[in-house]
Amino acid sequence: MWLWLGGAIFSEVVATLSLRASAGFTRVLPTVLLTIGYAFSFFALSQALKLGMDIGVAYAVWSAIGVALIATIGVLFLHESLSPLQIGGLVLIIAGVVALELGRAT
Repeated sequence: MWLWLGGAIFSEVVATLSLRASAGFTRVLPTVLLTIGYAFSFFALSQALKLGMDIGVAYAVWSAIGVALIATIGVLFLHESLSPLQIGGLVLIIAGVVALELGRAT
């Protein structure tokens, strides 16, 4: 189930990057890539849920890792910046996901 969730995260990140590259759906290849990426992302997420992953944990991990990866890629490759407050927010999001996962184990 974690492999499916990883695939959902990866394809969602690719789709989100393609969304930016699509220039408002005016560029065909990025538009096709984002459509396929989002569709596969939801399919893979549904497979993780089907295999028994809790929806709260799955969605939290999926969205938090996606946000963190997109923010990191934005900084490293797209010349975007993150303020200390934004970095703190990302840390809090990740800490919340860890707390959800740890809470499930007890």
